[in-house]
Amino acid sequence: MARRLFAAYEAVSAVVPGEGGYSAAIAVKALVDGGAPQFHKVLPGQTFSTASDADEAAERVLAELADVGSEGQLVF
Repeated sequence: MARRLFAAYEAVSAVVPGEGGYSAAIAVKALVDGGAPQFHKVLPGQTFSTASDADEAAERVLAELADVGSEGQLVF
C-alpha cells in the first residue's frame, strides 16, 4: 500500500474485490473532517488474480497522480 498527501486529501493505493479477481483502486480521504474514503477504481477493464498484483498496479497509478480535486476526484 502506497500513500501520498495532497493539499486537502490523502490518497492511498487500494484493492476492490469482485467476481473473477481484484480491481486496482485509489482511496481518497479528506485530511480535515476525515469521513469515509472515496474509492476510485483505476485501470478499467483490468482484473488481477491476486490482491497484491492489484495493489502494485494501483501504486503505479498513484505515482502518476497529479492532484486530488476539491471534491475528491483524481487529477492526472
